[in-house]
Amino acid sequence: MYPDNFSPIIGMAIFAGAVITNKRLAFAFPLLAMFLSDVLFEVFNIAPGFWGWGQLVGYGILALITVIAFSMKRISVLSVAGYSIGASLLFFLLSNSAFFVFDNPIYNLYPQNFSGYITSLAAGIPFLRIGIVADLVYSGVLFGTYFLVKHYAFSKKAIA
Repeated sequence: MYPDNFSPIIGMAIFAGAVITNKRLAFAFPLLAMFLSDVLFEVFNIAPGFWGWGQLVGYGILALITVIAFSMKRISVLSVAGYSIGASLLFFLLSNSAFFVFDNPIYNLYPQNFSGYITSLAAGIPFLRIGIVADLVYSGVLFGTYFLVKHYAFSKKAIA
């Protein structure tokens, strides 16, 4: 079975911010992909595609990750891995905090106090583990493919 939270979206946001020079397009790439997936989840009744205010914060976090990736000056395995892990941790912390603040009062899953907040973060750790792996895999695929295409498919030696 396909693991929950194994998604290319954060890898797309990092890739878009680091590689796409048109800033509007860099934001559009991950945000439109996320919106399309949410629509498809809803239309095909796979999962709730649109579920609360915390989800809107998720879109903002993707935009923030794209902005942070603008600062990637040198694309290397270490920088891609670092940005990927950092983005995973940032997304985990901000999205789970947004759920606790905006959606937990509706769903009442955790007490609305510091202990409840820590419990809600702890409940998200399995998703964090999967998210880190997914973000590393998809960032590796996107940047790796970009490298191969840039250096081999369009190199002067390949054309000659």
